[in-house]
Amino acid sequence: MSKFTFQMLLQCHYTGDKNNVDSLHVEHLVEDEWQELDLNIKTPGFDIFMYAILTCQHTYFRLNAEKYGLVLDSSEGLITVMADEHRNIETLNVDFNGKLIKGDATKEAVDSIVARMGLCPVSINLKDIPNNHIAVNFEPV
Repeated sequence: MSKFTFQMLLQCHYTGDKNNVDSLHVEHLVEDEWQELDLNIKTPGFDIFMYAILTCQHTYFRLNAEKYGLVLDSSEGLITVMADEHRNIETLNVDFNGKLIKGDATKEAVDSIVARMGLCPVSINLKDIPNNHIAVNFEPV
């Protein structure tokens, strides 16, 4: 039985106290090489699906960070999906690291942000995934 691993990396810079996106760059792993994700009519559906998960998680990450007074300079998000030969997702890992300009990322704030990320509309519409993990980390610039 074949297993597939898919990864996407999002890098974002922000402006202002509301974590407004200033620049966004997304790459995906293709045959062990990172390549810029170019969404177009020829983009494979599974890549679009993964991007939808990643961008939804990113939106909930940055907006909920702002609710806790965490002002971001930049962030990096990595999504790793492991699927069977039919592309049924068996593992979903989402990791975000934010570079803080201002704010105190308390355990309570981080736990709340992680919980809210799990409620993004794309995530709540996924079937139960046996191994599902969301992690968030903040560090000063």
